[in-house]
Amino acid sequence: MSAGATPCRQAVVLVGGEGKRLRPITSRLPKPATPVVGRPFIGYVIDNLARHGVEHIVFSAGYLADALRSVVGDGSSFGVTVDYAVEDEPLGTAGAIRNAERFLADETFLALNGDVLTDVDVGALVAFHRDKGGDGTIYLTPVDDPRRYGLVRLRDDGSVIEFLEKPGPEHSGRALINAGIYVLEPRILELIPPGRLFSIERGIFPRLAEQGILFGFSSECYWRDIGTPASYLTANFDVLEGALRTRMGDQLGQSFLYVSHTACIATDARVVPPAYIDLGVRIESGARVGPLAVIGAGSTIAEGATVQESVIHDQVHVGVAADVRSSVLARRAEIGEGAQLNAAIIGEACRVGRDNELARGLCLAPDTYLPAGSITFRDVVDHEGDG
Repeated sequence: MSAGATPCRQAVVLVGGEGKRLRPITSRLPKPATPVVGRPFIGYVIDNLARHGVEHIVFSAGYLADALRSVVGDGSSFGVTVDYAVEDEPLGTAGAIRNAERFLADETFLALNGDVLTDVDVGALVAFHRDKGGDGTIYLTPVDDPRRYGLVRLRDDGSVIEFLEKPGPEHSGRALINAGIYVLEPRILELIPPGRLFSIERGIFPRLAEQGILFGFSSECYWRDIGTPASYLTANFDVLEGALRTRMGDQLGQSFLYVSHTACIATDARVVPPAYIDLGVRIESGARVGPLAVIGAGSTIAEGATVQESVIHDQVHVGVAADVRSSVLARRAEIGEGAQLNAAIIGEACRVGRDNELARGLCLAPDTYLPAGSITFRDVVDHEGDG
């Protein structure tokens, strides 16, 4: 933030979604509580806000709100104060913000989606907003293909001209999109009908743009929506590799490796950075972990097993000579001897028997049991010419 600029001290974080695209990872955990390199994802969001002067956060929650509350509590462990505005039914982005109004002071506030990993300079965003004097400012990020997002066009002074939702192929080049982080003045709350499903992107922003009081601020800061398994994996890898500023990156250091002092690693096992090995992990003789591996607390990588480019949650067992690549294993999953996983997503407490071969994005719902040898790679590959 520029010298003398006043920080924005309050934020509404929208965390009411069910995270359906991220299932089965989010089948029993809300997306903000999903672990990313040793801590709940929402911790990264809070850290970046607190770094830039935010002191009070209101979580506008819905799905599995109690699970989020158990992770964040009153916010004291993160250095902020926290309130929860829980919606009984989905209210949309604007409705969720209005639902948090009773916890907000009558002053400028931030509003942001709770599923975005970023180290955006919130201070610079707020300073830009105050300089322009509008009612709202949207953080914009450049992407190579804007067609799955909402494209935003700006005037030379930074004011928003228009929004193009899911633009066609004629807009396939690099462009600015709405990144889901906003600075808002409290008077916009009056434009939002209370207790109703209402979208800020469709119901509020076009009105502000018509009046010339909505602005866009863009930068090249790191930004990633973690809403799909592939993006979730990449977010973990980016933290491991220091692609953005995080507290966990500080722990990993220049070696890009963190091994808990309570982990037990056999002398002939290999841990190849970037990697994160959490509390109480056991890596047995001849096993190989990494590069790009996160092993959650209390997990075991058995003799001769391999885990590469994968995220393992807490209390997972990977069996003897099993091979896990480009996959996510939720907590308390068990992978049998000799099983092979490649781009598989394994839900909580699943049991995969020995010698199964799972690949090509195959997902298992929580508590699934696969007997030994019941699925092989050829069962899930689409063969050209097959009837």
